[in-house]
Amino acid sequence: MTTALAPHGPARASRTGRQLAALGVVLILLALAVVCSIAFGARVVGIGEILGGLAGDGGSLGALAVAERVPRTATALIAGSALGISGALMQAVTRNPIADPGILGINTGASLAIVAAIAFVHISTLWEYLWVALVGATLTAVAVYAIGSLGPGGATPVKLALAGVATSAAMSSLISAIMLPRAEGLTDFRFWQVGSLGRGTWAALATVAPFLLAAALLAASVARPLNSLALGEEMAVGLGVRVGRTRLLASAAGVIACATTTALAGPIGFVGLMVPHAVRMLVGPDNRWLLPLSALGGAALLTFADVLGRVIARPGEVSVGVVTAFVGAPVLIAIARGAKVREL
Repeated sequence: MTTALAPHGPARASRTGRQLAALGVVLILLALAVVCSIAFGARVVGIGEILGGLAGDGGSLGALAVAERVPRTATALIAGSALGISGALMQAVTRNPIADPGILGINTGASLAIVAAIAFVHISTLWEYLWVALVGATLTAVAVYAIGSLGPGGATPVKLALAGVATSAAMSSLISAIMLPRAEGLTDFRFWQVGSLGRGTWAALATVAPFLLAAALLAASVARPLNSLALGEEMAVGLGVRVGRTRLLASAAGVIACATTTALAGPIGFVGLMVPHAVRMLVGPDNRWLLPLSALGGAALLTFADVLGRVIARPGEVSVGVVTAFVGAPVLIAIARGAKVREL
């Protein structure tokens, strides 16, 4: 397939070199994030305690801390990867530079479905959370697209963003209305609502793994068609791309990744917004590179954010959702002011 995203000759070699260099940088950051996540927290552990904890030696407090941090680190990596992919897909499908699961209200839709199910149906397991979150996220995505499509011009990026923000605000009010008279019964939900990785376990990761694997496979299958779609619908059709099918599969992958992460760790915002922009500056708009590097970058960012939340409030911790919001808000403002990202 010959597109503007596939240069030839020296230009192609230069771009490939830059993409490989970016991959190396992201992998180094990811490895550093993993080491920091295991070593730092309420108690700083040394190399010997890290090795002892990884080997299953529970003879010291440091080794026990390491044993508890390993599944939490894995949860951060997987959740961050899913959010990075979800954000990149939503930005590609909507051609909206400020699209991410939080801005479009997908996170909040999943949260509303979960809190309503907890309050009225008394669900309590992650498996139940997953399915309820998927239903809530899907209905919210359909509603936001329908609202954003109203009026002349159809679903423009600005209208979709406004519809997402308005829908998210309305659903946040409903969540508060459900929670306020049930303060004692929803104590766990309040902790989960701000986004936390503290309850990540191997069993929980095994539960969500099939959903995230399905989302990743769907995302990989549409990477090349999304490149053509970035050139415009008419050009994509001319290149043989089935536009409706591509958008449907990409949207499904983004919603599944977002809903699954929300059920696992709560509504964590801004990761899906920040990471694809940073990766796009390094490797360009080619989704064959953008999607996997967004996954790796999202994993590194969320893991670093979790470490920061544990370090700045010792011996307690600041929830990772609060940390990402604190970092992401100025990034969102910078993106909104940037003239170069008005169109993808």
